[in-house]
Amino acid sequence: MDKETSTGSTQPREKLHLSTCMSGSHRYGSIASQSDDSVSSAAEINIISSKRAYVAIAVLCYVNLLNYMDRYTIAGVLLSIQKYFNISDSTSGLLQTVFICSFMLLAPVFGYLGDRYNRKVIMVAGMVVWIVTTLSSSFVTESYFWLLIVLRALVGTGEASYVTIAPTIIGDMFTGTKRTLMISFFYIFIPVGSGLGYILGATIASATGDWRWALRLNPILGGLGLVLLIFLIPNPPRGASETQGATCMERTTYLEDIKYLLRNRSFVWSSLGVTAMAFVTGALAFWTPTFLSRARVIQGLTNPCTKEPCDPSDSYIFGAITVVTGVVGVFIGTYISRRLRDTVANADPLICAVGMLSSSPCLFIAIVLASTSIPATYACIGIGETLLSLNWAILADILLCVVIPTRRATAEALQIMVCHLLGDAGSPYLLGAISDALSTVKPDSPDWRFRSLEYSVLLCPFIGVLGGLFFLLTALYIKADKKAAEMLMKGQTSAESTAESIADSA
Repeated sequence: MDKETSTGSTQPREKLHLSTCMSGSHRYGSIASQSDDSVSSAAEINIISSKRAYVAIAVLCYVNLLNYMDRYTIAGVLLSIQKYFNISDSTSGLLQTVFICSFMLLAPVFGYLGDRYNRKVIMVAGMVVWIVTTLSSSFVTESYFWLLIVLRALVGTGEASYVTIAPTIIGDMFTGTKRTLMISFFYIFIPVGSGLGYILGATIASATGDWRWALRLNPILGGLGLVLLIFLIPNPPRGASETQGATCMERTTYLEDIKYLLRNRSFVWSSLGVTAMAFVTGALAFWTPTFLSRARVIQGLTNPCTKEPCDPSDSYIFGAITVVTGVVGVFIGTYISRRLRDTVANADPLICAVGMLSSSPCLFIAIVLASTSIPATYACIGIGETLLSLNWAILADILLCVVIPTRRATAEALQIMVCHLLGDAGSPYLLGAISDALSTVKPDSPDWRFRSLEYSVLLCPFIGVLGGLFFLLTALYIKADKKAAEMLMKGQTSAESTAESIADSA
């Protein structure tokens, strides 16, 4: 029987790339059963032991921690950077925007490579670039702010290679609830790393009297991460955990992969939900310490910063809140997901929707209260961040469940590109630009300098509501899309899998 057609259907067979074996007789992309003894032996050799898989998870979590520590170290010492380079809010926002833009634009490149070539080599190369550029950025002098911008953009190159590929390796080592748990451990280091970035950045800058030393810790720790990646991370066969080495790969074009993903409704709507979440978290993560520092000034609790290093207390507090709420939120979200998944087919996107929709009023109240009560503001921020953190691990699990294994790196990359392009690539700069525009009304007023940033940050809760609606739309389609992915992995055509999905829904 021809592999490109199915009996009784005029629709072409969906091309896949799902196996653990490659041979001259099979092209990368479609499924072919293998009975050859050598293939079975190769499959057995390629199975990753539990002990090695858990060690690999620990290493991947450590490197993920460093990535997010580096990403928010800049935010932790932003007041000092503004004073050192004498830059405005909008120009300060560029530091995050150029990083996210390079991260976003290169993610599809690494997604393409990650679905076709050795993923371990790609991650190691990206780690080397990240270490070199991060360390170099700490030596930029006050006359060369443009060089700091360039180096922060190059840092995104290293992170794109890692964040795009690492979740797919986890997906190929674990399945089911164990995969959900491992993904939750991996993603819990997003808020933990972010919070430590604020805390350690502010601590080192305060202890040394020089914010540039805050940028030097992460590359040093990154050297250890590089060694661990080289010696302890496996490169499991794509789809190994689901197929047990029973299928072979044929080649599909990148355009075919993109078309497959764009037809996947759960992937599309959840990606838009992630985009809204990235807008909110990116903007708040970058501006909250500075915003609360200005709130303290108008309340008369502190004096305006006139000499760096500036008061780091808000970076400490916000960083600690981010760590605690991130850990609590991820574990609560994972626990609820595991409890409901067997009885509620669309539990994951519903949890994400509830998290986004309920966090928005908390964040709105926190922003409004900042001018009158700092403790109340932090309490509302803590609740809002906990609700947002329900989503971290679940989002990755949604993608892994509805996308076939050898298109997952491409899916991760496409999702990263979209969520950063429309999310946190522009949100720090956008809020800074709005603040600058509003501050021209009363340029010499400390009170209005706070108010201008307050009004710009108020955009975030409304974007959060939009994200919640996108996740509700995801909930409408996820059951059928999961079933379609399962059928495709068994070698059935799109038409067959769609028919079965409709029958199951009925």
